[in-house]
Amino acid sequence: MRYVTYSDASGKQRPGVLEGNSVRPFGAGVASLDAFIALDASARATELKGIGAPIALSSVKLHSPLHPTKNIFCVGRNYLAHAEEGARARNEDLKLPTVPTFFTKAPTAIADPDATLNLSGSVSKQYDWEAELAIIIGKRCKDVPEDKALDVIFGYTCLNDATARDLQRAHVQWFKGKSLDDLCPIGPWIVDAAEMGDAQNKNIALRVNGKTMQSSNTKNMIFSLKRIIAELSRGMTLEPGDVIASGTPEGVGFAMEPPQFLADGDVMEVDVEGIGVLKNTVHITA
Repeated sequence: MRYVTYSDASGKQRPGVLEGNSVRPFGAGVASLDAFIALDASARATELKGIGAPIALSSVKLHSPLHPTKNIFCVGRNYLAHAEEGARARNEDLKLPTVPTFFTKAPTAIADPDATLNLSGSVSKQYDWEAELAIIIGKRCKDVPEDKALDVIFGYTCLNDATARDLQRAHVQWFKGKSLDDLCPIGPWIVDAAEMGDAQNKNIALRVNGKTMQSSNTKNMIFSLKRIIAELSRGMTLEPGDVIASGTPEGVGFAMEPPQFLADGDVMEVDVEGIGVLKNTVHITA
């Protein structure tokens, strides 16, 4: 199944189920997808029996499926070719991590699908793109064995780990350069784990103004989705609705020769097989 957060002419955001070109709203007992994901499997099944009549998808506005209060967990340098291009751009020897490199993005950075990303040119001159497959945790869990890790996943969505590269370098720790407002578009919907199938073998790409900049497959990850969850949950509780961005493949702007960064009016599209396309336009003010 596919799940969305949407608003109609009233402007009120509601959770729903996507069926073809229609959205079916949840009943009044489910205030958000965050709340739905927090239910146990039996309660979810009950709520799904009570979804409402179809509404044309064309008549609603889609929002980020989730609005977590916690930071988004992210994995850095998780595709070999991306790690190689980064080391080359920094004139460093390639040193692969032995465990996933985790960092976070503030929830205030989340942006909607199809939204214009309002970025400040006075804050950063080097806005970059990063297509990622995002994991949505579906169960409260801790110390998850790697062979059980897929069992705690509710579903998947597209995420753009957009980054202010000059801030990332200046602050050394990545949080600031990753967490400016509008630097984390998510969506356009969540595909549940059953429909997604093998998420470890899905094509992933990013286009800027229709030109393909990134193109890879999730099988090329250094650390698998299972390993990411197992490592992150060691000694640390994960909760329903937690979002984990699993890393970006090669083709980011800062590593190109010469480097390329986003300009005002550019259109980014994150395309993940089995999910769809997350599209955003960039507006950079002076």
